[in-house]
Amino acid sequence: MVQGLSLSTLTTSGNGGFYGSTSSWRRHFNLVKKTHIGIDRQCLWHQFVQCLHFKGNPNILRQRNLRVEAGWLFKGGGDQSLDASSERSESANEDVLIFFFQLDLATRVQCALNMEQYEIAQQLRNKLAEVEAEISRQKEVKRGSSSKSEAQDKAISIIRLRADLQSAIESENYALAAGLRDQISKLEAESLAASAKALALENAKYAFRLGQKVKHKIFGYQAVICGMDPVCCETSSWMEVAQVEKLPRGSNQPFYQVLVDVHADPNLLVAYVPEDNLLVPDQPDKGRFDHPYLSFLFYGADAAGDFIPIKQLREKYNKPRHEIPNDPQDEEPQ
Repeated sequence: MVQGLSLSTLTTSGNGGFYGSTSSWRRHFNLVKKTHIGIDRQCLWHQFVQCLHFKGNPNILRQRNLRVEAGWLFKGGGDQSLDASSERSESANEDVLIFFFQLDLATRVQCALNMEQYEIAQQLRNKLAEVEAEISRQKEVKRGSSSKSEAQDKAISIIRLRADLQSAIESENYALAAGLRDQISKLEAESLAASAKALALENAKYAFRLGQKVKHKIFGYQAVICGMDPVCCETSSWMEVAQVEKLPRGSNQPFYQVLVDVHADPNLLVAYVPEDNLLVPDQPDKGRFDHPYLSFLFYGADAAGDFIPIKQLREKYNKPRHEIPNDPQDEEPQ
């Protein structure tokens, strides 16, 4: 289903009542507009909006006089009280939208090649390379590569300072030597801290997996894991609103991007939730779960009621395919 995704429809109201905003990163990458490159819309999944209709009763939002909008994610502000909206995350939702956009560009490149529009395919491939480079940069930051680089830079600075220290001692400039010694001690402590942080991020352990259904301990809504970070990667202002400092493990724990069931909260869509606030239902949850992003992040539900992430999503987080253990009761008698 993902192969035909066209992200431009995310900003289409259509009949699905869903709105998205991609202007911030569209401007950043200076995209080539579809109408300017001559690619036939028929080669894309122009029926994308139909998949945003909620399964079951199509009038559910109309009956509740509600309209699901993603626009709030790009408007700032927010309620300072601690409720479900306090974990709403602009960056988490934008991360999902950029992932959609990456899939869309890859589809359009292949479509242009199939139609022998090689110049257009090259333009799209260049844009795709920009998007992938930005995604890789963000991934390195989240996985602690920046901390590792910081530790390496400090180690190089320490080597240089030690050479200067030796020269100062040989020239009997002891005041300068004392100052250099203090700088070296400070850098050694900072380098050790950066190395420890990088190691902790690389070896982060996650209690939940992609596609797993979870429940919020405080707010009680059902959700599905669609992304994860080894530590909180949000801004200090967001952490203040979400009262992250009051959590048992604070910000130094895995945080998850979760899709919130629209029946529980049609205005939340994507939340950024600490591991401390999530739990797995006691029994497999095979009940109804609706969200406009499901069809593009997951193939469908497995036998346990969880969702099966698409290959590209697993590759994004370097996660293996989850295999459901065999149930002895399901095995045929010998």
